[in-house]
Formats: sequence, C-alpha cells, structure tokens
Amino acid sequence: MPFRTLIITVSDKGSRGEREDASGPEIAGMIGKAGFEVVEKLIIPDEKALIRQSLMEWSDSGKVDLILTTGGTGVSPRDVTPDATREVIEREIPGMAEEMRRRSAAITPHAMISRAMAGIRGRTLIVNLPGSPKGARENLAVLLPALPPAIEKIMGDERECAS
Repeated sequence: MPFRTLIITVSDKGSRGEREDASGPEIAGMIGKAGFEVVEKLIIPDEKALIRQSLMEWSDSGKVDLILTTGGTGVSPRDVTPDATREVIEREIPGMAEEMRRRSAAITPHAMISRAMAGIRGRTLIVNLPGSPKGARENLAVLLPALPPAIEKIMGDERECAS
C-alpha cells in the first residue's frame, strides 16, 4: 500500500490566487513517481493558526502518513511554517532538516537561513520544504530515500533497522 501524502503549500499570494503554485505540483510529481499516493493538495495563507490547525486535523485524522509543506521556512516576518510545525509535533527529527540544509548549502548560501524542520505527530511524519520549486525539489530529493523506512517505523514497524 503506498504511503498517503498531503501536500500543503503555504503562501499568502497563492491562497489568494495571485500566484500560481509551482512547488506543490513539483512535490506531487516527485512523490508520485516514488510510489506515494497524493491524497490532497492544499494552498493556505501564511497564518500560524491555520497552518497549525491543518497539520493537527490531517495528522489526527488517520488519513495521511506524510505531510509535506512547502513555503514559509525562511526568516521574513510572515514565514511561520516551522513555528506552527514545532507547536504540533510530538517528536522532532532534526537529522532530516540538518541534512536538507547541509546538502542545500553546497548549492546556495540561502540554505543557511532555512528554518525548515521535520517531526512526528501521532503516526504522521511532517516535513517542511522550501517554497521555491527548485528548493523543494532539491530538498525532497535528499529525503526520498529515508522517507519509507521512517514512515514504516512511525507506523509501528518493529523490524530491526540493522537487518
């Protein structure tokens, strides 16, 4: 059974229809090619309460195994996706965000100002990706090999990691 995925684009302009969402479809294409099922794609504004609510509702619903957000991971005043994520996760997975930043830093110095994070709520993995299609694609490519085993463990797989 493919892992069920929700993609949330966090963008004020995108939510108002003033900018076409390019990152969400980019992520959906990549994750689909990797064998994941895209259950839903949302576009919401950079509002912390709304981001929190969406993450909680979908994580707690049992309808998704993975939530990928795109946008709002930088340092501008409206970039609040990591803050909202931090408030809803139960356990952080710092290695995922660290590796995304490390690998991105070889491509652009802007990687240093990313505040993206990853963590677990219930049995759902939540990962913040950059808002640009290029950044989202590059960061997701870093994570793709680790996503299936991480989600399996989160879902309760008790097989030994070393086997």
